[in-house]
Amino acid sequence: MELGLYTFADLDLQHPDGRNKGTHQRMLDLMEEIRLADDAGLDVFGVGEHHRADYTVSSPTTILAAAAVTTKQIKLTSAVTVLSSDDPVRVYQQFATIDQLSSGRAEVMVGRGSFIESFPLFGYDLNDYDELFEEKLNMLLELNKSEVVTWEGKLTQSFERTGIYPRPFQEKLPIWQAVGGTPQSAVRAGKLGLPLALAIIGGMPKQFVPFIQLYRNTWNQHQGTSQPFQLGINSHVYVAKDSKQAGDEFFPAYAEVMSRIGRERGWPPTSRQQFDGMRMPQASLIVGSPQEVIDKILYEHELFGNTRFLGQMSLGNMPHHLIMKSIELFAKEVVPVVKKATSP
Repeated sequence: MELGLYTFADLDLQHPDGRNKGTHQRMLDLMEEIRLADDAGLDVFGVGEHHRADYTVSSPTTILAAAAVTTKQIKLTSAVTVLSSDDPVRVYQQFATIDQLSSGRAEVMVGRGSFIESFPLFGYDLNDYDELFEEKLNMLLELNKSEVVTWEGKLTQSFERTGIYPRPFQEKLPIWQAVGGTPQSAVRAGKLGLPLALAIIGGMPKQFVPFIQLYRNTWNQHQGTSQPFQLGINSHVYVAKDSKQAGDEFFPAYAEVMSRIGRERGWPPTSRQQFDGMRMPQASLIVGSPQEVIDKILYEHELFGNTRFLGQMSLGNMPHHLIMKSIELFAKEVVPVVKKATSP
């Protein structure tokens, strides 16, 4: 199983040097986190896309291109690219460029995003939310198939026998579909033969077993049982030397982020009691000692048979030095045990 990290590069809005300098430092910290993940031997690093004051990265491809020339072996992916409000041609060209710079380590993780700010920002109608994603995903897949493409769009542009350049270093770009758990998403990914990345950031992982089974069934029906599929699980993760330290260090940042987003969506504030409940052995929050983190990742692997796991550590105003320590513990004490337990 592949193991790695992803981040939204959250910005501390209370940074003492002001928002602009805070953004500068957060980007420098992010590059250091990616380099550490690469040096430590992790398999994947993903960077998310947002267009809000509380997140640093609006252009994951810019960050990933910078990382491509300062890393050696780690795969570089978006987490996610909000394809519905982007141009599939530009998305393809940008990731093909990253793939060339990295000698074949680029991936695209596409999704519709959990926020909607990008739709009016780039001139799209939210009434076309589902149709935009489906049409643009189909276009992106066509661009990935061949160098010269003809496309007739309804909500997108049309072009005839047009070459799309540059081409990637790999024969084709790996394209993943990121989902939050709607059945339609599982069916779409299975029909199209796309690797699936499921974000589990609340509740009980076991509740997603029927969703993953729907994906498997659809895949087998349309791709055949002999064609192996890839399945990723994305979750909040934090590792410290013991359980109490992990909880004490991660809770303030976690509670601030979840309570702030919760105010927008009508959720109650996150309490320490709720946080600790979500850390129980079969709950979704993977925060604890190395052994606790190992046990929960393996528990989810037993449920889903996933081939990839990505953890989100750099949440909210989590201090950079603590994130770096958590990455080191994850790479040195968690990853080898999980890989040994999940190897064929």
